[in-house]
Amino acid sequence: MTQVPMPTTSEHGVLGEHTTGFSVDRFPPAPDLADLVERHWLVSWELEPGREASVTLLPHPCVNLVLDDGQLAVSGVGRDRFTYVYRGSGRVFGVKFRPGAFLPFLRAPVSGITDAVLPAEQLWGPAAAALAARMTAAPGVDDLVALVEAFLRERLPPPDPQVELVGRIVAALLHDRTISRVDDVTERFNINPRTLQRLFQRYVGVSPKWVLRRYRLHEAAAVLAREQHRPWAEVAAELGYYDQSHFIRDFTAAVGLTPVAYAQACLRSEAPVSA
Repeated sequence: MTQVPMPTTSEHGVLGEHTTGFSVDRFPPAPDLADLVERHWLVSWELEPGREASVTLLPHPCVNLVLDDGQLAVSGVGRDRFTYVYRGSGRVFGVKFRPGAFLPFLRAPVSGITDAVLPAEQLWGPAAAALAARMTAAPGVDDLVALVEAFLRERLPPPDPQVELVGRIVAALLHDRTISRVDDVTERFNINPRTLQRLFQRYVGVSPKWVLRRYRLHEAAAVLAREQHRPWAEVAAELGYYDQSHFIRDFTAAVGLTPVAYAQACLRSEAPVSA
């Protein structure tokens, strides 16, 4: 039996905003693509005519292939939160690649598309436009997954041992609470700090410090949204933030609210969802 790789991203990422009529569903990739693809996702919404709503997301360190309004695009790692406004009814489908796993398809440093979105045709030519048309006409999510997975299989790159190494490092950043500094990573994996930095810039598109901080902030936001009355300093300490002012700065810069203000906003709103 093929062993499923350890997850390299959490299911957090949608901030505790009001999410009227909005839902997120996640689907595992086929086993032969699981080393490269973390999951497929589908967001859908249904609002009354004339109404609009929004959702704010704090992205993962992943490249996504996204079908939105008939257009297929490659979305690089986004370092800033962003707000998606939705109206009426609709859906957006995406393929979330594992951190580091898109470089073999891009065949260039992933840092080159950080904070950028490019048409899929720029990478794959007319075949990407044809795929977008077929996916737009697909009636259900099973059809969407089958179409995009067949497309990726036809372009499957040769194995790259660096992708596997990056995946192991990122999984440790996500799951291991004893890792609180980049120095912990270099010691754990016996890798030179400069080599680690270059590896992440090339394969992930952001630094290992950024990934570690983003994963901890994802979890902090999820805990504060779920347990609004819990002391934020306790949450910070559990996540390895021993300097409270540092946590406040990081959280506020990423989320746009202080930990206290965020918990209060979540208390006033409907229950948040995760993505």
